[in-house]
Amino acid sequence: MAAFAEPHFSAWTQTVVSNVTVVDKVPPEMLHMVDAHWYQFPPMNPLWHSILGFAIFILGVVSIIGNGCVIYIFTNTKSLRTPSNLLVVNLAFSDFLMMFTMAPPMVINCWHETWSFGPFACELYGMLGSLFGCASIWTMTMIAFDRYNVIVKGLSGRPMTNNGALLRILGIWAFALLWTLAPLFGWNRYVPEGNMTACGTDYLNQDFTSRSYILIYSGFVYYLPLFSIIYSYIYIIQAVSAHEKNMREQAKKMNVASLRSQEAQNTSTEMKLAKVALVTISLWFMAWTPYLVINYTGIFKAAPISPLATIWGSLFAKANAVYNPIVYGISHPKYRAALYQKFPSLSCQDSPTDDGQSVASATTGVSEEKSSA
Repeated sequence: MAAFAEPHFSAWTQTVVSNVTVVDKVPPEMLHMVDAHWYQFPPMNPLWHSILGFAIFILGVVSIIGNGCVIYIFTNTKSLRTPSNLLVVNLAFSDFLMMFTMAPPMVINCWHETWSFGPFACELYGMLGSLFGCASIWTMTMIAFDRYNVIVKGLSGRPMTNNGALLRILGIWAFALLWTLAPLFGWNRYVPEGNMTACGTDYLNQDFTSRSYILIYSGFVYYLPLFSIIYSYIYIIQAVSAHEKNMREQAKKMNVASLRSQEAQNTSTEMKLAKVALVTISLWFMAWTPYLVINYTGIFKAAPISPLATIWGSLFAKANAVYNPIVYGISHPKYRAALYQKFPSLSCQDSPTDDGQSVASATTGVSEEKSSA
């Protein structure tokens, strides 16, 4: 235990270091990466490690299957191979890799109740989590921009091409890689989380370099994409609402009840779109805000951070990889029809249908019409 009593540790750390702490099981070669803050906490109840391991295992299985289906069906169904859907495939690919690389190590670490793969693996784990998270976030943003371009700008908007979609995807990965490689070169660093079973950015270091990274990174990877998505969907809802109003007025002039079928009358398009927008933004907020709050709490010393709190922030962020295929894939009518044909047991419908009314994938339908025009 003498190795714990480093000279730079505070007095309270040196006092509790003789007792068993949450860091007690950390391998000696990892101790230089553990902040002194965590030495004040006793070991976590093994039950929490079991719960976390089970939860991340379930999330991993669901995410890998769900995103794997999205990738397979979108790439093997001719009608779904459109430029707009390349972004959906990229989102599924990023989320698939997120859980494929994050879930197995965390399950193993929860079994051992500490990080057991060494310092380099910890840095790699933190970098990959940040890389795939950033790529997913900006892919969601590009999907919102694409819908804005098609729905709001209409015929005046320039439809996305395959080359345009691939260029956007390349830019997303280059941007994400730039940010996530920075800590490996000294701008912040990747360290074990408080529960010692996962690794992420160092939000407890009070150096200007470390704090500036968290602040600037959150600006480009949280606030900017979040406000961009909100902006896009606000104008999309307004545009669709205006279109629905024009259709109702046109129907009145033609002395008919509606220009739509009776089935479509039951739920207006703008209400569908409003619900999808609300779900998209809400899931975004729930997934990434807890982790952001933890990071800000650490760099500003706003409140004590416990190892247990770091579990839920990390878990909520990873859960984003689970429901993305639901929002962006299963809400697509053509995807549901293809899913029923290829994997009937995974489909939630009795028979394949293509109602053409999916607002979650509205740009895809419009883009296809514009391309064939």
